[in-house]
Formats: sequence, structure tokens, C-alpha cells
Amino acid sequence: MSWLVLGLILFLGVHSLRMLSPRVREAGVAALGLMRWKAAYSLVAVIGLAMIILGYGPAGAGDTTLLWVPPIALRHGAGLLTLVAFVLVLAGNLPRNHFRSWLRHPMLIGVSLWALAHVLVNGFLHAVLLFGGFLLWSVLCLLLSWKRPPAAATRAPSWGFTLAAVVLGVALWAGFAFWAHIRLMGVAPFGTTW
Repeated sequence: MSWLVLGLILFLGVHSLRMLSPRVREAGVAALGLMRWKAAYSLVAVIGLAMIILGYGPAGAGDTTLLWVPPIALRHGAGLLTLVAFVLVLAGNLPRNHFRSWLRHPMLIGVSLWALAHVLVNGFLHAVLLFGGFLLWSVLCLLLSWKRPPAAATRAPSWGFTLAAVVLGVALWAGFAFWAHIRLMGVAPFGTTW
């Protein structure tokens, strides 16, 4: 379990620097230069992610701490939340879409929905630590980001990019929910696969 927790601290910590401590980031960029800073940042993030992945399986194998038994019907609600999450995470990475102008931070909202969906359907301690950690982090980042003034839009949003976010998000969600999730995570979210 310690690898999982330490991985979460590294991964979420490095992703929080810009929001929680912009001066640390600025000092790092000034000392290392932008490219070296990004390389160091990425290295810490990758190490944290690897620790999360390597720590989650063993934590789950030895985890008998069941905090709650989720009703099976929550799977469908979680499926809907993750569908919206996929669209929003994609929208956060596509330029000039309406989700970005409407929500300002669709990727953080998407991560929040993804994490909430997984907390709802996973009652074991290790799962609650992982997904609850991401949920807490993303909600805090959202609250902090909404306090800052919005960035000025350089170009008007495009319905083409908005549609691309929806279509690609739904396609990726379907592929992940019905094919990749069982192969990568060992769990079929809806009890069936392609």
C-alpha cells in the first residue's frame, strides 16, 4: 500500500505545483530552463504513475478492508459518469471547443467525474485511496482554478472541435469500457466485453 500512497503523492504533487505553488514552478523554470524543468516534471510524474500502477495490484491483493458494498446498480451510473468524463478529458486536450469556453477546465471536471464514478463502485480501501485521492485533488484544483481570472480566448470556439470531442470521447469510452478495461485492469465494468 505504501507504493500506491507514495506514487499518488508524487504524481498528484507534481501536477499541483502550478496551481498550489506557482513560485516553486517559476523558480524551477528559472533555474533549469523551461525544457529541463518539463523533463524533470515529466520524470517525477512518470515515476509517480509507475508507483501507482505497481502499488495498486499488490495493495488490492492484500486488501480485505471493505469500507462499503456498492449496489450493483451503481455500475450503470458509473458508466454514465465515465462516458461524460471521457468526453470532457478529451475536450480539455482539444483546442477551440465549446466545452473549454463553457467550463474553463473540462479536463479537471472529467477527472473528477472519472474518480467519483470509481469511488462509487469500489468499496475496498486501496481503491478508495486511489480514486478518492484523484477526486480530492481534482476538486481542489478546480476550486483553486475558478478563483483565478479566466484566460482570454484567442480564437472563437468551433463546433467542429466540440463535435470531435464528443465523437472521439464516446468512441474511446466504448473501446475502453467494453474491450480495454478487462484486458488492462482485469475487470469488466458491465460484466460483458467485445
